[in-house]
Parts: sequence; structure tokens; C-alpha cells
Amino acid sequence: MNRSSRLLAALLLGTASWAASAAGMASLEAFVKNARSGRAEFTQTVTPPAREGQPPRAKTSSGTFEFQRPGRFRFDYRKPFAQTIVADGTTLSLYDADLNQVTQRAQAQALGSTPAAIIASAADLKALQADFTLEEEAARDGLEWVKATPKSRDAQLQSVQIGFQGESLAALEILDAFGQRSVLRFTKVELNPALPAQTFQFKAPAGADIIRQ
Repeated sequence: MNRSSRLLAALLLGTASWAASAAGMASLEAFVKNARSGRAEFTQTVTPPAREGQPPRAKTSSGTFEFQRPGRFRFDYRKPFAQTIVADGTTLSLYDADLNQVTQRAQAQALGSTPAAIIASAADLKALQADFTLEEEAARDGLEWVKATPKSRDAQLQSVQIGFQGESLAALEILDAFGQRSVLRFTKVELNPALPAQTFQFKAPAGADIIRQ
């Protein structure tokens, strides 16, 4: 898999535990219903599946994230290399600065059952449940959790666990179809800021190779 594919795949018990889980589902419902836009900083740790005799080597990246419903979001990776993922509601564009290459796909085909559908596309919990099986999970790491499993057999991921702090998105733990695990932690989260329209408008840099799929 190339870096863009990994990142897009990068674009979710007892009485006490049950109470915490119910809080997680309530947080998800409130987030989908009330968070019309948002921005945050993120750190992403990607761990490939373990191979016999070789311990997995995790890779960490960081950057900023913004979204606006319906269906617009932007990931700007700053470290260790520059990369941008922008969804404008129609087209998903992935720009790799090192390669000076842009990959574009129809957004409806690219998102489907992905974490981006949870963050930026679904209008309500019922819409999410059309594409995902949602399971309440016990609280951990100071967060409330919900596990989302895609119903589509062609999904690029096995599951995504969504962590909330109140109504605020705090973490995503993604297990893709290849056994690779991506953990995103969000900080400095701001909900419902006024975001300029150009935030989600992508213009390819001069001289960049453009690949349309």
C-alpha cells in the first residue's frame, strides 16, 4: 500500500461498565447531531501487522484536522513529511508533497464505510447504522468508546473504535483489512468554529502530477 492509501484507510460487562458504554453511545449520537464543524491537532501512530520473528515498527505522524458537515474535511500532515487530504463534498484529493503528486477519486466511492463517514458525513445515528454495526464499549483511558464495524464486505477496514470526552471527539483506533492499526489522538479540539469555504477547496500545486481514479 502507498502512503496515501495507508493514511486514507487512514480520511467509527457489569453494571458500571454498561453505564460507561451507554455514555459512549450517547456521546456519539450527540457528536453526529451537534458537531457541524470542527478543527483539532492530531497525532497518528500506525503499526503494521506483526510478522514472524519481526516485531512491528510503529510510525508516528502529526498535523491538523478540520471538518464541516456534510462531507467536507481536511487532514494536513506536517511531520515527518507533508501530505494533504481534502474532501470537498464531491472529490477526494490526496497530495504528496515529496512526490509532488495528486491522487483524486470521486468522494462517494472513496469514503463509504470509513472513519471519515463517521466524522464528517453521517447526518445522524440512524444514517451511521445503515453502514455500520455500532457496539457500546467500556470506558478506558478516561474516554467513552463505541466500536463501529462496517456492514459492507468490501470495506477497507475491519473496525474503528471511537473515543469521546464528553461530546468531543478524542480518539480513533482503526484496524484495516490488512491488519494494520492506526491510532489517532486529537487535541486542542474546537467544535463548530466558522471555517472559511476555501478550507475545503483543493488546488493542485504547479507542476504536480495528477492521477484520477
